[in-house]
Parts: sequence; structure tokens; C-alpha cells
Amino acid sequence: MSDWYHLADLDRVIFCQCIHSNIFSLSFFSSAVFICSFMVAAPIFGYLGDRFNRKVILSCGIFFWSIVTLLSSFISKELYWLFVLSRGLVGIGESSYSSISPTIIGDLFTNNTRTMMLSVFYLAIPLGSGLGYILGSSAKVAAGDWHWALRVSPVLGITAGTLILLFVPEPKRGSADQMGGHIKARTSWLCDMKALAKNRSYVFSSLASSGVSFATGAFGVWIPIYLARAQVVQKTAEPCTKEICSSTDSLIFGGITCVTGLLGVVIGAATTRLCRQKTERADPLVCAVSMLGSAIFICLIFVVAKKSIIGAYVCIFIGETLLFLNWAITADILMFVVIPTRRATAVAFQSFTTHLLGDAGSPYLIGLISDSLQQSYTMSALWQFLSLGYALMLCPFIIVLGGMFFLATALFFLDDREKAEKHKPESAKSAPELTQAVPAVNLSKCAY
Repeated sequence: MSDWYHLADLDRVIFCQCIHSNIFSLSFFSSAVFICSFMVAAPIFGYLGDRFNRKVILSCGIFFWSIVTLLSSFISKELYWLFVLSRGLVGIGESSYSSISPTIIGDLFTNNTRTMMLSVFYLAIPLGSGLGYILGSSAKVAAGDWHWALRVSPVLGITAGTLILLFVPEPKRGSADQMGGHIKARTSWLCDMKALAKNRSYVFSSLASSGVSFATGAFGVWIPIYLARAQVVQKTAEPCTKEICSSTDSLIFGGITCVTGLLGVVIGAATTRLCRQKTERADPLVCAVSMLGSAIFICLIFVVAKKSIIGAYVCIFIGETLLFLNWAITADILMFVVIPTRRATAVAFQSFTTHLLGDAGSPYLIGLISDSLQQSYTMSALWQFLSLGYALMLCPFIIVLGGMFFLATALFFLDDREKAEKHKPESAKSAPELTQAVPAVNLSKCAY
């Protein structure tokens, strides 16, 4: 995940060097290309992940994106279009990882153990984003060249891919849920999509996750800039006019993201486990409450930032912790309400939806709103600060909407989970390897 979040800090520098245009309109173009390619490729890998050897697909995807990231660091600024193309290729590689990994965990563990293991796995999202800021910003400033920010994570990626290929088992689909039994004959992709569209818990939780993605995507790009402008307004810092500015705000924000990511997933797993003793709807309810609580503290960021940077960081800390509570829980909800042979497709299309409605457009939208508000007072440091804050105020409203979707998920969660549990094994059919043909599908009936 650190490759992804290198872009938030790098693209502003790259566009300043290569295009010299309006930063609000252009500076996140390559990030958009990355996310869009990720979205397009995810359904393809979801289809493959439900039918072929997941470990091999996963490792190949990691190798591919790591190598492309490394090669992109040698692209000169005159060939920016090639850099943008490499971002798209990285998105394709990373989509294989995000679509398939949770399904392997889902087939290795169940119940509270699965929740805990998914929590450990989803630490990669906040920790990867935070480390992406820290490593990318540090390497960029230390070398005085943004290219070096892309030469750190590929080594880690290739190492991880090798370890997965050598040591991670390839469990049978549904082995944890069915206790070693076999699964039903696979349905067609069209049947899978129809069943997922009718799965209300899946649909509402996916829409709720889009709210989280919208906010995190916008914050990752704009919060460091917002806090830097707040310091200019407070006269504790001078406006940066250099191509490579101080990375202090990015480093602090990255550190906060790492810590809150760790706390969020741990607290989320522990809270869900405790609440399951009180109610069977604990998973979506914990997500709903955490998002609604997060919206309050995120609103407070824009109230206190003008007077106190420390106060703003405290609000960011609490708001992000509550926001990160639901990463692993959302994946666990999917595992409960979707049958094993459909989970990779479900994860892939949930990723597609969350990025399409979330961080694929939220940074650009926030920048566009801020840019529009600045038209009358473009030279005023105070108005530049306020206009960005007004634009970012859209995020807590989206987060509240996401919390409402999680409450809707809670209404249908038990019914959808029961339908998935009733999908009992009827015939022996094991998962094929990559060298095997795709198994025959049951076209006569689309099972839930």
C-alpha cells in the first residue's frame, strides 16, 4: 500500500516540474489514473480469484507492480506521459493483491479468529499509507529528487511476494466455513453479479465503505496542505515557493496515520468481539457508530485549525482512529454474507465501488471546489486557507452518509448471513490450479 500513497506527496512536485499548470486541476492526474486502472482490473482479478490458484495470481501481481514502480523512478520529467502510464500499470498489479488476499484469509479462519486475522491484514491500509508518506517524503528530501521516493518500496514488495509464494498455503474455498467439506458447483459470472446485487448487506456496506474511501482519499492529499496554510495564517511559517517544500506536515500526518491505523483496527476487532456477546448485529453497528463519531471530530479540525495546529492534530488523531475502526470489520461482514465461491468477485466489486465513488474523484473534487472559491481572492493567504477548509467540510457529511448505510446494513445483516449459511455443499468440486480449465458452471440457477 505504500506505493499508492507515495503519489499524494509526489504528484504535486512532479506537476510543478513538468507541466507548470494549475495545481488544483492537474496535480493529481496520475493518482486518478492509478485508481481508475485499479478499479477496471479488480473485477477481472475477482473472476480469476474465484476460479484459479489465488496464491500464484497474488504473487505475480506483487512482482509486477513492484518492478513497474522501480522502473518508473528512472523516467525523466520530459516523459511524464510514460510516468502516468506506469501508474496505471501499478494499479493493475495492486488490484490483484487487494481482490484476492482477503479471500485466502477467509478460507483459513472463521468467526472471531477470522476477524482478528483480517484486522492484522488490514493494518496494511493505514500503515502502508502512513509509511508511504514518511518513506516517500524522507527519500525525496534527502536526495533532493522525487525519483528516489519510488525506489524504496519495490524491494519490500518483491520480498513479500517471494515469501507469499513460498510459505502461504492455498486453502480450498470454503474450507473454514464448511470444515473441510466441498462446495457447490460454481455459478456463472453473471449469476454471481445478480446474487451480489440482491445481497442488501453487501450493497449497503459497499456504499458505506465508499464514504470512508472518499474521506481518506481527500485527507491524504489535502490535509498536509491545509495544515501548512493554517501555519501561514497563524504566522508561524512562511509560504513555500520552492519546488520541493518541507515535508514536516506530511511526516506528522503520516505518523498519525500509522498510529491511528494500528489503534483503529485493534480497537475495532476488540470492540466487535465484545459486542457480539450482546447482539448478532454487532459488526455493522460498530461500523456505523464509529463513522458517526468520526464525523464529529473531523468537523472540529476545521474549527480549531485556525487557532491551534496541535488541536487540529488531536482532532485528526481521534477522527482517523474512529474512521479506521471499520476496515477489517467491513471485510468480515462480506465474509459472513457472501458464499466462499463468490468472495473474490465480491471483494473486487466492492473495491471497484469504493474507489469509483470514493478516492478516485474526491481529491480532485475538493481541489476543484477550493479552486472555485479562491477565484475572487487568489492572493489572500487567509482565503486560501479558508477555501480549502470549506471544501474539506464536504468529507464529514459524506462520512455521516456512510454511517447511515452501515445502519441500513444492520437491518438486513442477519437475514443475508442466514441465506449464505444455508448454501450447503452438495457435490465434490475442489479449486482448480492455473493450469486447469475453468470448471463447468451451473447456468440453470443463480444461488444466493
